[in-house]
This record gives sequence, C-alpha cells and structure tokens, in this order.
Amino acid sequence: MRMKSSIGAWLIWTSPVVITGLAILSILFGAKEIDAGTVWDAFFRFDEGNVNHQIIMHSRVPRAVGALLIGAFLAISGALMQGMTRNYLASPSIMGVTDGSAFAVTIGMLLAPNGSSIDLIWLSMVGSAVGVGMVFGLAALIPNGLSPVRMAIIGTIIGTFLSSVSEATAAYFQISQTISFWYNARVHQLDPTLIKLAIPFAIVGIALALLLAKSITIVSLGEEIARSLGQRVLLVKIAALFSVVILTGVSVALAGKIAFVGLLVPHIARFFVGTDYRKVIPCAALFGAAFLAFCDLLSRFLNAPFETPIGVVTAMFGVPFFLYLIRTRGGGSNA
Repeated sequence: MRMKSSIGAWLIWTSPVVITGLAILSILFGAKEIDAGTVWDAFFRFDEGNVNHQIIMHSRVPRAVGALLIGAFLAISGALMQGMTRNYLASPSIMGVTDGSAFAVTIGMLLAPNGSSIDLIWLSMVGSAVGVGMVFGLAALIPNGLSPVRMAIIGTIIGTFLSSVSEATAAYFQISQTISFWYNARVHQLDPTLIKLAIPFAIVGIALALLLAKSITIVSLGEEIARSLGQRVLLVKIAALFSVVILTGVSVALAGKIAFVGLLVPHIARFFVGTDYRKVIPCAALFGAAFLAFCDLLSRFLNAPFETPIGVVTAMFGVPFFLYLIRTRGGGSNA
C-alpha cells in the first residue's frame, strides 16, 4: 500500500512534466514535417505569410491544448459519476451523456444552422443533461436498474437510440456531413475560438467538482452512511451531475464524442491515491489530460502518414479494460 502511494505521489508530481512533454511532441509532429526551429520562430517571431507558422499556431497548438483539456474534463466527469453512483462502469460515454450532447448538436444544426459558437456549447450541455436524465430516469424505473451492469446496458441502449435518431434525422435533412464531426471525434479540427469560449464554462464545472469532492467521498461510502454523517445526498448528486453536464457538454462541443477516457482514468487515479475524491479528482484531471494527449499523439503514428481516429485509439485501451471490469467485478458496486 505504501509503495502504491509512493508511486501515486511520484506520478502526480511528474505529470506536469509529462503533460508539457506530450504537448511539445504534439506540436512538433504531424502529417507535415516541421523542424523545432520553425516551431520556435512561430511562437516568438510569428509570420502570417509563413504556412508552417500558420499550421503550428492555428492547428497544432489548439490541438495540443484541446486534447489536454478534453482529457481532463472527461476524466473528472467519469470520477464524479463513479463516486456518486458507486458504479465502477459509470462514465459519460457509457451512460449516454456524450450521445445526448451529440443529439442536441444535431437538432441545433437542423433548426439553427447559422448558430454561434456559444450556442453550440449551450446546446451540447443541454443535450448532456437530456442524456443523463433519460438514463438515470429509466434506471430508476427498472428493478435493480441502478446496478452497474444494468445501468451500463441502459446507457448503451439510450446512447444507441439517440445516435440512431440523430443519424436518421441528419440523413433525411441531408446534413450528415455537417454533424459527422460530433460523432467521429476529430481533435485535429479543433476551433481555437471555441476553446476560448469553453474555458469559462469548464472553470465553473471544475470548481464545482472540487467543491463537491469531500461530499462525493462520503456519498461513495453508501447513502445510509452519507445521511448519517449529515450529507444531503440528493443535493450532492444533482450538483455533481451539473458538473458532469458542463464538462461533458464542453468536451463534445469541442471535439465530438470520445469514449473510455471517463471510464478508465478514474480507476487508475483511485488505484494510486485511494478513494478520497479530494485527491482522486485532481489526479484524474492530470492523468486524463496526459492519457488523451498520448492517444492523440499515437493516432498519428499507428497508420502513418494517415491518422487513425482518436476514438479508435482510446478504444484500444478502453475496451479491454471494460471487459476486465465486467469479468473481475461482475454486477457488484463500488462498495
């Protein structure tokens, strides 16, 4: 246990260095070869007429920053969901939250095709709320519906339903090409303006998650224990879901649906730092940022010179881990 804690502390202290290194590598490497000197000049002697400088500042830097932010957002969302539900399979992608966001974006593209970037963020967050509301609402109506495996099944069904309706709507109204971005995550097409607009929302979501960390730790011990310790369990869960909706909505608005980050990373964080969510949440944010940045970097080399979709790369790690959880933990809870 002491060795695990020591390794966890070492990982946390070194993660900023790892994240910085991954960001640098992300800026240096891509489909077009650009040397380090050109990258340096792009930062400190930017020339608008230089194509390489344009690629670095308007494509690679937003991509590196976006991957780090989205990884952190999804990891925090997954940690909150797993803690408040005591469900080791809970995550935005499995519980229909990301599908809800993409569905709302599809409807928004249909009804208001010329909407602003800020409208896109709001739509995505509303969709997240719809997705999570449908999953938890249906789970509450079904006997033993809140058990981990059943909730995962319900989340998959709701997610598939929302995706199918979105795709059918997009095909009927001939906007499939427009909405494909949100169903096939494309980190390389991140909009720098959208990133700037999303940051204030993300700050609210992260601040709320950190404020709730102690309460989530208590709730994760069980509702009866939490109530005996004076916790207002329903209020804590609503506030936590509000944070999840914000962070997941922002993530989908930025880069579309990215699966498994919110499932895998919180487990890794708890493995190293224990079950105190005052440690789990910041640790998950750091690990999530590093994980998605690594996956984004790996996506450029797996099938070079072509890029592998980042969703495929995260699934390479996430699917085996998901199956491992099912095999080792069955239908039990996080108790």
